[in-house]
Amino acid sequence: MAHDPSRSPDAPEDDARGDEAPRTDLTDGHGTVAAGGPAPSRNPYRAVLAVPGAWRFSAAALVARLPMSMVGIGTILMVQGIYGEYALAGRVAAVLVVVQAICSPQIARLVDRRGQRAVMLPLLGATVLGLGGLVACATVRAPEWTLYATAVVAGATQGSYGSMVRARWTHALDDPRRLHTAYSLEAALDELVFVVGPALATVLATLVAPSAGLVVPLVAVLTGGLWFLSQRATEPPTFTVEPGVRTRSAIRAPGMVVLALVFVAMGVVFGGTDVATVAFAEDEGAPAVAGVILGVFALGSCLSGLAYGARTWVSPLWRRFVVGIVGLGAGVSLFLVVTSLPVLAAVMFVTGFAIAPTLINGNGLVQNLVTPRQLTEGLAWVGTSLGVGVSIGSSVAGARIDADGAHAGFEVVVAAGVLAVVLALVSLRTLRRRAVRQDVPPAP
Repeated sequence: MAHDPSRSPDAPEDDARGDEAPRTDLTDGHGTVAAGGPAPSRNPYRAVLAVPGAWRFSAAALVARLPMSMVGIGTILMVQGIYGEYALAGRVAAVLVVVQAICSPQIARLVDRRGQRAVMLPLLGATVLGLGGLVACATVRAPEWTLYATAVVAGATQGSYGSMVRARWTHALDDPRRLHTAYSLEAALDELVFVVGPALATVLATLVAPSAGLVVPLVAVLTGGLWFLSQRATEPPTFTVEPGVRTRSAIRAPGMVVLALVFVAMGVVFGGTDVATVAFAEDEGAPAVAGVILGVFALGSCLSGLAYGARTWVSPLWRRFVVGIVGLGAGVSLFLVVTSLPVLAAVMFVTGFAIAPTLINGNGLVQNLVTPRQLTEGLAWVGTSLGVGVSIGSSVAGARIDADGAHAGFEVVVAAGVLAVVLALVSLRTLRRRAVRQDVPPAP
């Protein structure tokens, strides 16, 4: 995402201004230059957050997407704690996740056409009612069907703040180098959410009240959502569609289906790893350590994402994406030789380094595969695919663990890693052909 299309992909990144004398102007976040300004910050994250309104919408989106790591486990802990049935808890959580996976891309499509605030503000109220209703129904031990009904409302209206904040960054920054940094920042924040969220939900549900694990995400989506949607100045423009003209879904763009499938396989890796790690820690007699090890996994990803975003890359985006998938597949294959918790923690920390850069590159590829008017929808599709994969990985790995133990869960993870590598290699030609047109910044 960081080289000039007028040169070869692997050419050095010079100033590309011919024989002009070096300039000392300050480039703002929109690609314009202000003469006589102070030297730009050497910290690329400070530079992108200095764009007017950027830190506010990024912080608001961070709060608003905290529920994405808390709602699933919070639902399971609440329903199991009150009704005493793991099976029922799993069914209710599955309904919520599946409905969200189906509806989120459709919501994103409306957002592209009508605007973030216009679409999401009424849906935010419905999300609060759905989550609040789920908590209320479970608290009074209402009939089972009420849990499903409220879970459908909560899942169908959540939308994807992760895709919307990335759409805002794309609107705010027309320099692909800075956009690469912004996407890296959001990927690191996603990892932070997944480090804090599940642990917080577990502590609240076990030490405070079974429903507390859902009350916090309910408050987070309300406050974060209102804060995010109130920032009208940074909202991306809408794209009008002429009456009678039908536009195809972003998922039908060349390369999007296979990219979504790769993300599903990655999700299976993540979901299966969560369950297998918990089971392995229990077998080792230290179940409490599972959360720490999963935190180490996310920490490795977070650190690599920040480091990745701080550097300007010359190699093509599609190549970096495939290399990341191969690295992830190689890393998870080491799970088969894990014999102790310290070894597992070390393997997961190292393997985590392949996660955030791969997610960053995958989201970057979406920009190349879909039209600008479908960006939010395209980003929502890959995010949804990841969530679907997590659900599949959790359920399949759980079944295998029940049958043959913790290492059987790791076998599911390895199989999903291999599948992701195969899909990425098969799609190499398509990704390369589509990505070359927008992978790089224009010549100054």
